[in-house]
Amino acid sequence: MDKIKIYHVDAFTNKRFSGNPAAVCPLPFWYDDTILQAIAAQNNLSETAFLVHENGEYTLRWFTPVKEVKLCGHATLAAACVLFTFFSANKQVVRFNTLSGLLTISKKKDFYSMDFPLYEPLPCDCPKALKDALKRTPKAVYKAEDYLAIFDNEEDIISLRPNFDKLKELDLRGVAVSAKGKAVDFVSRFFAPKYGINEDPVTGSAHCTLAPYWARVLGKTSLHALQLSKRGGEIFCSINNNRVIISGQAVIYLEGHIFV
Repeated sequence: MDKIKIYHVDAFTNKRFSGNPAAVCPLPFWYDDTILQAIAAQNNLSETAFLVHENGEYTLRWFTPVKEVKLCGHATLAAACVLFTFFSANKQVVRFNTLSGLLTISKKKDFYSMDFPLYEPLPCDCPKALKDALKRTPKAVYKAEDYLAIFDNEEDIISLRPNFDKLKELDLRGVAVSAKGKAVDFVSRFFAPKYGINEDPVTGSAHCTLAPYWARVLGKTSLHALQLSKRGGEIFCSINNNRVIISGQAVIYLEGHIFV
């Protein structure tokens, strides 16, 4: 029986019991994927991050309760928080090799900034499943890694009660719904029931598409955003050429061990 360290981190927040909780498991080597998926299912969080230090570098992978994903923002922030806190206290930068390429995360005081790919949203027709699931027609729809549905105001976003079974019919990972904010530049929510996540509390990877859309609409390259889930989360974004810098805070909630 092996003993593996596990941490729970609340990401995109400076207060425990808010933001998006992620599990982080530093591994001595890569276990079989069936074990990794079983751990993620047992954790039952939107993401579990696994990382292995090999050849002087870290490799990072992310699993929802039902499958592996190619990019995750809040679990990357959580993994960086764990490394900076427990393993690399004297460093200001960590780098992860991932399915989405090399991701660089820097730390300045209590903020973490993640250098992520930019996914340019392209206009498209609204799929019938999306319209039926949201129970209303967005003012505009775009697609990249996910669908992006634009609405008029914050109240539209807050009031949405999607049909998650209908959302499972979409051909992409999930859907971000968004509108211009009142106190911030924009607000959003994110749904990915196909990946075992009906509503994600805070979705860093969705901002790879949200940020370039709102940067173009608002005519600015630095943006302040809120995700209006029940737990809520705060994200700062900036556009840097063909990359999105996604920044936020994180707090450690739990440190322990699991046995496999």
